[in-house]
Amino acid sequence: MRHRLVLAVPAVAALLLAGCGGGSSPAAGGTSGAGTSSSALSGTVTVFAAASLKESFTALGTAFEQAHPGVQVTFNFGPSSGLATSITQGNPADVFASASPTNMDAVVKAGDASNPTTFAKNVMEIAVPPSNPGKVAAVADLGRSGVKVALCQAQVPCGKVARQVLTNAKVSVTPVSDETDVKAVLTKVQLGEVDAGVVYVTDVKAAGTKVTGVEIPSDVNASTSYPIATLNKAPNPTAAAAFTAYVLSSAGTQALTAAGFEAP
Repeated sequence: MRHRLVLAVPAVAALLLAGCGGGSSPAAGGTSGAGTSSSALSGTVTVFAAASLKESFTALGTAFEQAHPGVQVTFNFGPSSGLATSITQGNPADVFASASPTNMDAVVKAGDASNPTTFAKNVMEIAVPPSNPGKVAAVADLGRSGVKVALCQAQVPCGKVARQVLTNAKVSVTPVSDETDVKAVLTKVQLGEVDAGVVYVTDVKAAGTKVTGVEIPSDVNASTSYPIATLNKAPNPTAAAAFTAYVLSSAGTQALTAAGFEAP
């Protein structure tokens, strides 16, 4: 995963900078959504984001910082359920990007966010080691005796959606490992500790040659939507709103599409 990130993030960041004209375009958050000039933005923007957004948001953050030299974007990537709990418990953050409306709803109901906007959708794919030792070629193979499968924990969005895929396919799977987030599942696959993991298509794409993807048919696949919101108690509300607007801009959408996300 790290190898892919080194290659992909600068390329996407360059694409984003080209799209924002070096920071003068509204797409960079200069006037779009935030109503603030580039020179007026400063300080740190702390973004709590789902683990599956790591590569694309890292690129977005790099481009945003270059468009707004006075701003530093820091990320806390992890399971959306855990991030939501952290926010509602009072941990300071400016922006929350969730891999599930359910977790965003919990933050909204707690009074910590308002009017979230859905910015992307993701579907599932099976990741296997390049050598495919378990000979997994379809969802049904995940239920075969002896095939070691890793899933996200049931309360995590990637775990809920993966289990919906298995339910849709009428396949019974007892995972040998329940991981805290989708990147942990992917790591198990990359290390060869399991024969397969059910992850997002974007994670398979980001992993490059470190894993092989096995497509899940659309009639049994399942999806999740990604909402984003500037938090009501954001320490840096102006820059936070600008970053949120940037994610929602055409440049943000282009970067997310390039990473494999679907339009909401």
